[in-house]
Amino acid sequence: MPSERSGGAEDGGPASAGVPDVTVVVAVYNTMPYLTDCLNSLVGQSIGRDRMEVVAVDDGSTDGSGAELDRFAAEYPDVVTVLRQPNSGGPAAPSNRALDVATGRYVYFVGADDHLGPEALERMVAAADEWGSDVLVGKMEGVNGRAVRRPELFAENRPEIDLYDSVLPWVLSNCKLFRRELVERHKLRFHEHMRIGSDQPFTLEACVRARRISVLADYTCYYAVLRDDGGNITQGAVDVHTRLECAESLFGVVADLIEPGPKRDAILKRHTRWELTMPTREGFLELDRAAQEDVCARVGRLVDRYVTDEVLYTLPIVRRVRLRLAQRGEIDLLCEAIRAGIAEHPYLIALKDGRAYLAYQGFEDPRLGLPDDLFEITKGMRKRLAQEARTVAVRRDRDTVEITVRTPLTGPETGDPATVRLALAPRGGGKTLDLDDLTREAREDGLHVTARIPVTLTAASGKPKHALRLVVRAAGETHDVAVPTGTSMVPAPRGELFWHRARPYRLSVAGDDRHGTMIETRPVRPAQAVAQRVRRVTSLGGK
Repeated sequence: MPSERSGGAEDGGPASAGVPDVTVVVAVYNTMPYLTDCLNSLVGQSIGRDRMEVVAVDDGSTDGSGAELDRFAAEYPDVVTVLRQPNSGGPAAPSNRALDVATGRYVYFVGADDHLGPEALERMVAAADEWGSDVLVGKMEGVNGRAVRRPELFAENRPEIDLYDSVLPWVLSNCKLFRRELVERHKLRFHEHMRIGSDQPFTLEACVRARRISVLADYTCYYAVLRDDGGNITQGAVDVHTRLECAESLFGVVADLIEPGPKRDAILKRHTRWELTMPTREGFLELDRAAQEDVCARVGRLVDRYVTDEVLYTLPIVRRVRLRLAQRGEIDLLCEAIRAGIAEHPYLIALKDGRAYLAYQGFEDPRLGLPDDLFEITKGMRKRLAQEARTVAVRRDRDTVEITVRTPLTGPETGDPATVRLALAPRGGGKTLDLDDLTREAREDGLHVTARIPVTLTAASGKPKHALRLVVRAAGETHDVAVPTGTSMVPAPRGELFWHRARPYRLSVAGDDRHGTMIETRPVRPAQAVAQRVRRVTSLGGK
């Protein structure tokens, strides 16, 4: 990154005398001992204390965070400013108060649990000046198991990215560098009525208004820390109504900022997938009937007004069906769906008219009239087949081996040999052996397919190992997956001898999750075969 910067303060270049390059905003509420690491990472920034200011707002802390702020303010009086206020219930109000007194050309928000890389501010300011960025996203990393959403955003430096044609809508936290002139010109502030997610409307509007958004990916600027007590993660601790209020606020902000069309849909894909589906998860079951009806009505209104089919059909099938059930007020079915999700109930795959559908709550229920395509999983069927198909029994019967495979399939087409079949694929390459002697049995847990395989078939192929494959034809495509062995599989025969063209072979069937079910036929020296036969006869008392 070049160290020289051009331009003056009036056109976004270096600051005038006495004007810091960047104001760092820290909203603080009970974040000890993490606050100490955060503040140390700020006062030690390579940009120099004369080019930055830290405005920390104590939002009514009770754990000693206020005293720690005072200690840093006393030691670094020209850098750290501390403001105090009664607890507001969230980071929005303290962040707004800090913005009111900020003087830097740029403003950067840091969570009081987190910390920065030593050169973060210097590198980000230099990049924003060079590229003319109004919003700059610095590379983030998780600490202590904290996940960073969409790490692919940081694959490379990008002087300019498109909000609507990138993963940026999935990364709307406020941990970014914002040009303060943009913030003040558009009077951007955090929505204080939002108890969660208040940084998202701020960040979104800044990105919509920005002339240029950039990504600095060649240096880790921000370290997002997962506290040992998980206190800075709210995914499981927020009630349904709070999440619903958040969703309603976000959808309203997006609608005010962006006209209907592809750009709005690009943003709402994220908010629909996460914020809007949150109220239809486990917490919904804890509500009384009246509250459930209210949640469904409010979710339904958002779906009616803002969620186009282009957005809805980007969701995983379970989430999009739940939204439709909520929209239609089908509370009982929605509760069943949520309980099934908690129990990780495996739904069958229905084959119908050449396509694949998840037989989920409401599928083909004439009372609902939900369209089949709401349940379609044709494109993702191969993955589900690989996850759920299992070998459940292996039997040796004279000159054949019977292998039974449980598949997650159902529907009228499963009885068609051209649609569902089994095959053996030689390890190391070679011609796949189609298995023709098949029987099919429809059960509650799916279609069970049993193949009767002549023991000489694999020996004749000249390959010692063959993998069992499930082959399904749907939507004009063939889905071919390995079949692992199930935990309840009948023990497979091992070491059984048979003869092919006057030569003895040893047969074994085994399998695991990695390689699937394997049939192995290896030639045996005749002397060994005879010796085994003698031992067997002897053990049977000469019979």
